[in-house]
Amino acid sequence: MMVLLNTLYVTTPEAYLRLEGETVCVMVEKEKRLQVPMHHLGSVVCFGDVMLSPALLGRCMADGRSVVWLERNGRFQARVEGPVNGNILLRQAQYRAADDPAKTIDLARAFLAGKLRNSRNVLLRGARDSQNDTERAALVQNARLVAGHLRKLPHAPDLDSLRGEEGNAARIYFQSMQHLIRQPVRNDFAFDVRSRRPPTDPMNALLSFLYAVLLHDCRSALESVGLDPQLGFLHAVRPGRAALALDLLEEFRSVIADRLALTLVNRGQIQANHFDKREGGAVLLNDEGRKAVIAAYQERKQETLTHSVLEQVMPIGLLPHIQARLLARHLRSEAPAYVPYLHR
Repeated sequence: MMVLLNTLYVTTPEAYLRLEGETVCVMVEKEKRLQVPMHHLGSVVCFGDVMLSPALLGRCMADGRSVVWLERNGRFQARVEGPVNGNILLRQAQYRAADDPAKTIDLARAFLAGKLRNSRNVLLRGARDSQNDTERAALVQNARLVAGHLRKLPHAPDLDSLRGEEGNAARIYFQSMQHLIRQPVRNDFAFDVRSRRPPTDPMNALLSFLYAVLLHDCRSALESVGLDPQLGFLHAVRPGRAALALDLLEEFRSVIADRLALTLVNRGQIQANHFDKREGGAVLLNDEGRKAVIAAYQERKQETLTHSVLEQVMPIGLLPHIQARLLARHLRSEAPAYVPYLHR
């Protein structure tokens, strides 16, 4: 079993991180706010205007720890990492698979099957928890519609057809989001349609932020097993785009990010005052909101479950690493197919 290394998320504006012995010190206005042993850290993620000392940056590069800068809303800005230590034979297998149309579409189907199956389960769970008969019926019906698109995936002849089925299922899923938000907070977190760049309401802002944080974990998981996170199968390859990390993310959007967002909103842990509205209509989490979400996300990663394929109990934070290893096994021809993560 792998050791689950922690990610240090730094959200305080103008924070300065420096190396002190074998620890990372977080300084704010020349006052030490946090000190973390280096051996506990797998990576560092900085939101907004956060600075690192040259000594700390060099140590992270030498140890293989990535340093990522995101905008305050979670949008990717830059990533710094040391020499690539990935397995060249595995990457060659990945490149050959990406050039094989049959393997490409098989893997794309697997990623989408995991996404749609998990999305359906989120809707059915919401139906079981609902106290409103009309909303319960709507959730059950939409779960059936998503399942219908899931059944069409094996018959989709090409990537465009697969993406079309996914897009239709996603619209149905997000139309159901309003029924998953409980009535007492529904006015503050009204959700009509998924809006991304920029998010135009608090719920969309919360989802976008969690997707960005989860994407970082998926990319780190792929790199940890030696895969190239930029060469995907479902998502088109573009310069600077972590296409394979986006592929892997699809399996976890609903069961990790969406469910956590709904929990935070429905329990009142995230409220309307955790968001700021910017010029042009963009809505973003403020500093307090980001801190609350990251704390909840880290706690969520420590919760355990039984993996559907391995039948082993493990922390949720290990799921992207496990799936990255299963994908690597398939690409090395050690497994006949890639089985996506299916949440029970």
